[in-house]
Amino acid sequence: MQGFPLRPESALSNPLELRQRCHTFLSGDLPSTPARDFAAMARWCESHGVAHDVYGQDQAVQAFEEKIAALLGYEKAVFCITGTMAQVVALRLAAESRGSRSVALHPSAHVLVHERSNYQLLDHFKVLQVGDPFRTWGTDDLKAWPDRIGAALYELPMREIGGQLPAWEALDELKAYCHAQDIHLHMDGARLWEAAAGYGKTPSEVAQGFDSTYVSLYKGIGGFAGAVLAGSADFIARADMWIKRFGGNVARVSPYVISAAMRFDERLARMPAYLRRAREAARIVGEFPALRVNPAAPQVNMFHVYCPASRERVTAIRNALAEEHGIWLCGAARQAPLADQSSFEWYVGEALLQMPDDRLRDVLKLFVEKL
Repeated sequence: MQGFPLRPESALSNPLELRQRCHTFLSGDLPSTPARDFAAMARWCESHGVAHDVYGQDQAVQAFEEKIAALLGYEKAVFCITGTMAQVVALRLAAESRGSRSVALHPSAHVLVHERSNYQLLDHFKVLQVGDPFRTWGTDDLKAWPDRIGAALYELPMREIGGQLPAWEALDELKAYCHAQDIHLHMDGARLWEAAAGYGKTPSEVAQGFDSTYVSLYKGIGGFAGAVLAGSADFIARADMWIKRFGGNVARVSPYVISAAMRFDERLARMPAYLRRAREAARIVGEFPALRVNPAAPQVNMFHVYCPASRERVTAIRNALAEEHGIWLCGAARQAPLADQSSFEWYVGEALLQMPDDRLRDVLKLFVEKL
């Protein structure tokens, strides 16, 4: 097939090595290099007069924290080296301040799925799982627990179920209920900017009614790493102390902040275009009867593609496409509830935004033929 020549390299077992040899990508951003990234950061620092910070104490770092706080409508915000640290600090303090260590969250929450039970093993709080694992959850799911709940976490959008969003009215109802019941409502906003585009709202409109919010500096934005936690001035002052107690007092914060700040406004402005492209891409996937998209109409610039093959089979096909054609189809495939089905995630960023429809169809034809 034209456009995808066979590659001469022998089979590689390391997915990172395979990915680095590819020239065509479908999920996320187009790859860069440290040299290009560091050069762009140097130019940005020179044009903005940035100096090295000392443990986050610097005008550029603090200005960015203030920018995030204002954008989300909070009094204060603080940098944290990882979102995992920011989340457990926020929920621990929230639960303690409400007099109950019980935290309500969805079965697909990052805290449960990707954080190696730190909340439990380090005794941060207790978890109450709310809602159906394959749907967004709401007020009735919270009411189903008779326990006194100290805090509730809501991820917007919900990544593990394809980037789904609750209806805006349902989210408003949940905010009002948590306020009335004195439940601290915390947002896992790792992809808040994507959710805002999906709702057609500003980030502050989405965050309004949440007592605290965490946002990522690399997911969607493209920074090296890091997160920002926002809330009331008192809450953030206590969170800042706990971040330091957990070892998050990094000597040089500026590389992480600058790598996000220099592209922040541009990325936020492109979120609506990413969303439109996600919906176009999902329609193209729908042209192939063997494949299914969840949700059927993407609600943010993310969706899951379901395939009639096991996780191992899809992974093998992904690796074959990478080695033979230089195409990187997806990240890790995941087993679906049915034994002969699996899924993978596409986050629609620059890679798919710049790919013509016909080329996307060609890639999907190759994949389906191997299925």
